Parts: sequence; structure tokens; C-alpha cells
Amino acid sequence: MKDDKKDKLMARGVVTEALPSTLFRVKINEVNGEEKEILAYLSGKMRLHRIKVLIGDTVEVLLDEYGGKARILKRL
Repeated sequence: MKDDKKDKLMARGVVTEALPSTLFRVKINEVNGEEKEILAYLSGKMRLHRIKVLIGDTVEVLLDEYGGKARILKRL
């Protein structure tokens, strides 16, 4: 069995905008130095424990391998 943790794409970013339905715009730095804004949603554990995410917070996100949305896993 493969280790799924190694295959996941993790990144750190800063929340720039809060949208309805617990969606956020997060600005991340890519490998080549460019900044990219992605759409991210809260993970289930963060919703369960009612962890608040505000504009300007640094977050750790799990990127979708297809380039769609990302999932916010942790607020740093």
C-alpha cells in the first residue's frame, strides 16, 4: 500500500478574502516564486471544532491535484 501522506501537495498561504459558505481566497507562493490565489474551503475538523479563520491569517492548505479548490487544514 502506498503512503498517501507523501503524495499530497501541501502549501502555506495567507487568507485574502472571506466568502460565503466558509469559502476563502488564499494567496500561496508557488515553486517558481509566483503568487497564486486559490479558492479554499474549511476542513471538517475545523468546522466541527468551530475554529475561526479571518482575513490575514496564515493557513496550511491541501491542494487539489487537478488545480481546483484547496482544503484548509490548519491555521498557523
